[in-house]
Amino acid sequence: MHTLKRSMAALMAMVAMSLTAVARAELPDFTPLVEKASPAVVNISTTQKVSDQSMGGGQLSIPDLEGLPPMFRDFLERSIPRDQRGAPRGRQREAQSLGSGFIISDDGYVLTNNHVVADSDEILVRLSDRSEHKAKLVGADPRSDVALLKIEAKNLPTLKLGDSNKLKVGEWVLAIGSPFGFDHSVTAGIVSAKGRSLPNENYVPFIQTDVAINPGNSGGPLLNLDGEVIGINSQIFTRSGGFMGLSFAIPIDVAMNVADQLKKEGKVNRGWLGVVIQEVNKDLAESFGLDKPSGALVAQLVDGGPAAKGGLQVGDVILSLNGQSINESADLPHLVGNMKPGDKASMEVIRDGSRKTLSMAVGSLPDEDAEVAAIEGQGAERSSNRMGVTVADLTAEQRKSLDITGGVVIKDVQDGPAAMIGLRPGDVITHLNNRAIDSAKTFTEVAKALPKDRSVSMRVLRQGRASFITFKLPG
Repeated sequence: MHTLKRSMAALMAMVAMSLTAVARAELPDFTPLVEKASPAVVNISTTQKVSDQSMGGGQLSIPDLEGLPPMFRDFLERSIPRDQRGAPRGRQREAQSLGSGFIISDDGYVLTNNHVVADSDEILVRLSDRSEHKAKLVGADPRSDVALLKIEAKNLPTLKLGDSNKLKVGEWVLAIGSPFGFDHSVTAGIVSAKGRSLPNENYVPFIQTDVAINPGNSGGPLLNLDGEVIGINSQIFTRSGGFMGLSFAIPIDVAMNVADQLKKEGKVNRGWLGVVIQEVNKDLAESFGLDKPSGALVAQLVDGGPAAKGGLQVGDVILSLNGQSINESADLPHLVGNMKPGDKASMEVIRDGSRKTLSMAVGSLPDEDAEVAAIEGQGAERSSNRMGVTVADLTAEQRKSLDITGGVVIKDVQDGPAAMIGLRPGDVITHLNNRAIDSAKTFTEVAKALPKDRSVSMRVLRQGRASFITFKLPG
């Protein structure tokens, strides 16, 4: 009996060892990859000079010197910093931030995120051998969140660049960076999705992963199992401030396109059509005679823009661009933004139930202020991002169907108070802070004057039902 028990125990141990061996055989060994890639990953620290006055957000507090003995009053007056005109000014403090990056050429070009180095007065790049180099900002592109740096060094280790278009969902990927300042931390996971669109990020088809990314990882490389860079770790979605399994990386082909333009021209030129689009849902698809919800519905055209000149009309549903299908409306900005001004765009559209092919020349994307102004001139308003929404005047048909005389319809919701209280595109706002809203212009004026840290009411119509909601703008 004892012999049988010992035999069974030995058999179970052998089975356990076999299963462990199989599991190990199925999981990738990251150690050679890390050893080869780590030397080309850098830590980036930045310094920004900020005055006490700007940090406090108000006027500099000057002590009352009256009534003090002359000797002490003279000493204190001399100690108060002043500007060239003799007026008191705030003292300078240094605000510091940390991030990551990686070397793409042996003569010192480094890729990172724009938000890692934005508004910095000094940029330091620390290499794997602990040596530090002052970096020059060659150029930065806020729209894609890519920045290109240059350090004076030679024969540096570099990372091999891969092809993010060949990346597959479910594929193993690895990140190296400096989360919370811990240099060369390595985390691994899989690709969760491709071509993700994020709020306020219309021109980057993000790679979504479940790789643990935390503050300080920004700008570091996302690698495939061949040790090739296929993305730049850029953002996380979180409620806690830390990793929650939703990480987003900029595809390396997008990043290198930006970097090449920054290196050659100092700026980035993107294609532009001059359209406002929206998603096609099931009901819209049925009304337009589509077999399934897909494409980008043209909700608005910029007067004189490339699309308007090329014959595109409000109500058209764009199904493809240069042979590439538009499954979701977010696909269109990705494709157009990757084109160069002057390129020809051939698109298939549905109009009045029939398919048409249109051809037009792509224009050059204007800067953000000009782009917003072009839309605002046709009835849409952006509320200085205090509310975080873009709204437009209601059409006569919309007013009639809702049986109202005023109000504005939400076209887009960005990060901000509107998103936090659950507003959605298509909602109609009729009152804000106890004032009737009769136009997009009125909405913008009222939104700009909203008080801080006090409850504000808003009346919203959603699918014909009205309700009042309240919110507070942060101070």
